[in-house]
Amino acid sequence: MNHLLGLRGEKKENIQKILDLAKVYVPSNPDDTPTNYKILAGHTIVLAFFENSTRTRISFDLAARRLGAGVINFSSSGTSVQKGETLADTIFTLQSMRVSAFVVRHSDSGTAEILSRLTHKPILNAGDGMHEHPTQALLDMLTLEQSFGKLEGIRVLILGDILHSRVARSNIFGLTTMGAKVGVCAPPTFLPVGIETWGNEENPIEIFTDVKKAVKWCDAVIVLRLQLEREAAGYIPSIREYRNFFSLTDDALVAASREVFVMHPGPVNREIEISGTVADRVDIDAPIGGLSGSLILKQVSNGVAVRMAALQLLLSPNTMN
Repeated sequence: MNHLLGLRGEKKENIQKILDLAKVYVPSNPDDTPTNYKILAGHTIVLAFFENSTRTRISFDLAARRLGAGVINFSSSGTSVQKGETLADTIFTLQSMRVSAFVVRHSDSGTAEILSRLTHKPILNAGDGMHEHPTQALLDMLTLEQSFGKLEGIRVLILGDILHSRVARSNIFGLTTMGAKVGVCAPPTFLPVGIETWGNEENPIEIFTDVKKAVKWCDAVIVLRLQLEREAAGYIPSIREYRNFFSLTDDALVAASREVFVMHPGPVNREIEISGTVADRVDIDAPIGGLSGSLILKQVSNGVAVRMAALQLLLSPNTMN
């Protein structure tokens, strides 16, 4: 791997390699003081974020620093980008300062792919438009693998605004590659044309428009944020109606015939795509209906480990054995 741009077409062994290495960096006790490694000492990572972010930016920052790398946090605000400098010229300028890699987040789909053709430095896609968000999907897969002991054969439902979601795309491509069964549930206006072809012959995509039927089918559900900033509101009659028909609530989970783990990439719109009680329930000994518990905070914790693994794979692959 020279870059990590997306999971569509990525080799199964590369995905598994990242997941296996990430497990090394997952703390056995969340309260332990983080271990700092020197694997990437001497490297400098540029976090080029042209979109707002909390979880992804901070976890990449922590991941780089825990591996011993220096970090440059770059945004368009207060830089020459506001004077009209192109993104390409910005990358060329930073590259000339002998940085090691770029972590890029941008509102335009395809930005990471374009930049990978302009620089010989590794590009890690931290989310580009409605295209992909590979490290989010990888941390989701790590969380699922920890919970089920495997990915092959488990049934994962993705619920919500599939059309505008780069998280959904990366999860569908990654999970089906790893042998998981993937279902989607959304209003028809939130289902991309041709989504049934996103799987493969062994793992075709299951499509639902009824939340209770979808939850009854799955082992875990990844709830997507309703992306109002991407004009999502124009695809539904109202937020209230979306909440009434597609929000993940206790009432919807009662329909489950098995224990169902709940996930969300964040940030969470409480009482819109998911109820607060479902998002916060972590007591697996007191399930409601088929619910086993929320894995949302575990996803956040795993994000640092996955991004450490991705950085190491791209910048110091010889240290992985």
